Amino acid sequence: MRQRVAVIDFETNGASPGGDCRATEIGVAMVEDGRVVDRFQSLMNAGVWVPPMIERLTGISNAMLKTAPPADQVMRDAAHFVGDAPLAAHNASFDRKFWDYELGLLGLVRRQDFACTLMLSRRLLPQAPDHKLGTLARWASLPDTGRAHRAMADAEMAAHLMALLSDTLRQQFHLPDIDHALLCKLQKVTAAKVKSYLRELQAGAEV
Repeated sequence: MRQRVAVIDFETNGASPGGDCRATEIGVAMVEDGRVVDRFQSLMNAGVWVPPMIERLTGISNAMLKTAPPADQVMRDAAHFVGDAPLAAHNASFDRKFWDYELGLLGLVRRQDFACTLMLSRRLLPQAPDHKLGTLARWASLPDTGRAHRAMADAEMAAHLMALLSDTLRQQFHLPDIDHALLCKLQKVTAAKVKSYLRELQAGAEV
């Protein structure tokens, strides 16, 4: 996939964005032609409290956030970094709602779709033990990107997974033109119908 795609990961202090639940860290891996070509990462201080369980999971402490840059500044910088690039994430429904919420606080609106490497891996890698990012990374021997549950490491891992998924489409279905729009369409196809859908695309590409 030659177009640039911004693969995003948030660490947060909870599951649903709101006044007491905000992003605490963002990582963005800019991918082009299957390689990470640029990165953006920052902790972000939204004035929220991180519970001990989340601190143990992520390693992000309340003390670290006290000295982090303000969330609004970080999100403005992240939005500028991403620009108009298409978006992707693992379990994108989670990252999308935080991206949209944080942008909304700045009066900004997302215009790009999210490709979801979780949904895509369920369709293209049904033989995997499960489709958690860490499991897929170990199962497929993806490059080590650092500590799990830190935003940059997870964004880069999802970027490597997206490259694997693109390679799977090329090798198994001989699709020459894999782009973000195709991934977004494919993730909406039910698992039972994905092979027939891809064979139709393959037949069309060969005409």
